[in-house]
Amino acid sequence: MSDAIIEADRFGTAPTPRANHLLIGHAEAEAAMREAWDAGRLPHALLIGGPEGVGKATFAYRLARFVLSGGRAPAGTLEIGADHPVSRQVTALSHPDLLVLRRMPNDAGKLPTAIPAETVRRVRSFFGSTAALGGWRVCVVDTLDEMNAQGANALLKTLEEPPDNALFLLVSHAPGRLLPTIRSRCRALSLRALSPEQVTEALDHLAGRMPDLVRERFAEAAEASEGSVREALALLSADRLAVRRATNELLAQLPRIDPKALHSLGDKLQADREGGAESFIAAVDNWISDRATGRVQSPGVRLARLPEVWEKVRRAAIDADVYNLDRKTFVFRIFASLHEAVGP
Repeated sequence: MSDAIIEADRFGTAPTPRANHLLIGHAEAEAAMREAWDAGRLPHALLIGGPEGVGKATFAYRLARFVLSGGRAPAGTLEIGADHPVSRQVTALSHPDLLVLRRMPNDAGKLPTAIPAETVRRVRSFFGSTAALGGWRVCVVDTLDEMNAQGANALLKTLEEPPDNALFLLVSHAPGRLLPTIRSRCRALSLRALSPEQVTEALDHLAGRMPDLVRERFAEAAEASEGSVREALALLSADRLAVRRATNELLAQLPRIDPKALHSLGDKLQADREGGAESFIAAVDNWISDRATGRVQSPGVRLARLPEVWEKVRRAAIDADVYNLDRKTFVFRIFASLHEAVGP
C-alpha cells in the first residue's frame, strides 16, 4: 500500500499500527491473551478500550498476527517477527483471512466521518465462507466509535452468532458510549494510559522514522501527553508545546489576566488554527479537571462554578470551530470565563 494514501490511523510518517511491532506498556494484557489462547479460551470478540494513542490498534494487530500464524510465538508473548509471512501480509492488508473495517478516503481523497455501513456488511460474507488458509478468520474494527448506528447493527448480527475460529478485535476510545448489545457480546480489555517514561520510549523508537522530531522536547511532550503517544506527536508537531506552555503560564497567573500575553497566545493559535486550538483546550480542560477533582488545590477557586465554566469553555470551542471565529476572540472568551471562577 502506498504511503501516499491517507490513513485515519496514521500520524505523519509514523508507521501504521499494523506495521508497528513495538508494544509498550501493555505486558499484562498481552500475557492475559496468551494465557487465554494456551487454555483454549480466547474470546470470539475482544473490545479493546482506552484513551486514544496508547496502543490499542497496535495491540489488535499484534494479536491478529499471532492468531493468523496459528500461535507461533515465543512462550508468554504474542510477538510474530516482522519478517514472518503473516506479518508482511497483515502490513500489506493482503492476508485472505483478515478483514479490516476502517475509514478510507473517498474518490475525492477525503476521509469520511464514519465507517460506511456497506463496508461493515462485508463481515457477513467474510465469516460466511471458510477460512482461505484453513485456520482462523480475524476482523479488526478501527475504530468502533467511527461506526454509525446502521453499521453497528450490521456488525451485531455476526457478533450474535459467530462461526468457529472467528475473532473480532474491536478498538474503541470510549467503550461506555457503544451500544450495550455490542458490549455485552465482547470481552472487555482496557489498556491504560502510558507513563511519561513509556511515551518517551515510544518517541525514541519513532525518531528513526520521523527525523523532524526534536529529541530535546521529548520529555516535555511526554509529560504533557496524558499517556498518549499520538498526543505527544501532535504536541511536537508545529511546536504545539509552545501553545501548551503559554496557556499553562497564563492559567497559573489567574485571577490576574495579562492582555498582552493573551494576544500573543491568540497569535499562536492563529498560526495553527486546528492543532493549536486543540492544545489550548486540552490545557484548559486539565486545569479545570485538576481543581474540580481535588488533584490540585487552588485557594480562591470557587469549585461550585467550575462545571458552569467548563460548559462555557466547551460551547466556546464548538462556536470557534463551527463559525471559524478569530482565535484571539476565542482565547479572551475562555479566560473571561475562567476569571469568573477564580476572581474575587
